[in-house]
Amino acid sequence: MVERRICSFCGNEIEPGTGKMFVRKDGTVLYFCKNKCQKNMLKLKRIPRKVRWSKHYSKR
Repeated sequence: MVERRICSFCGNEIEPGTGKMFVRKDGTVLYFCKNKCQKNMLKLKRIPRKVRWSKHYSKR
């Protein structure tokens, strides 16, 4: 049985054999479905709740 993973940024399910796993210095493991999610979280330091196309987006 293959373990299903969820993208740490957008919340989409990652297909087995695809995506990236990023491990921070403190040991936190982040999973990304595409390069767009990785860049937004790590390089641009965006919050998933404020990005409209992510599943974590919340309207106020």
